Amino acid sequence: MKNFIPHLRAHDLTPQQWRVLRALHDTDGLELSEISRHCYLLMPSLSRIVQNLEKRGLISRCTSDTDQRRSIVALSQTGQSLVIEMMPESEARYQQITDAFGYGKLELLSELLDELVEKLDK
Repeated sequence: MKNFIPHLRAHDLTPQQWRVLRALHDTDGLELSEISRHCYLLMPSLSRIVQNLEKRGLISRCTSDTDQRRSIVALSQTGQSLVIEMMPESEARYQQITDAFGYGKLELLSELLDELVEKLDK
C-alpha cells in the first residue's frame, strides 16, 4: 500500500474508499451487499465509507426498483470524473508491482488468496 497511499492522500481518499469507487466504476450501481463482497469490507465499515463518499458528492444512493428495502449505490458524475482522473496513476502503480513480482506469481497469489477466503467462509 505504500505505493498507493500518497496518490490516494492527494485526493483525500482511503484505500477502502478507493476500492469502493473502483468497484462502482463501469457499473450502473451495486447493492451494498455486492460492494461488501467485492471489496472485502464489513457492512459497518462500508456504511461509514458510503456515508462519507455520499457527503462528498462522489456517489449517490437510490432505492432498488425491485425491493424498497435495498439501496443501490452508484458513482456520481463527480465520482466518475475522479476515478477517470486517478486511473492512469493507479494502473501505473499496478504495472510496477506486476513488473517487480511477475504476472504469473500475481495470478498464483490471487488464486491462493481466493482459495483461502473460500475455505475460511466454510
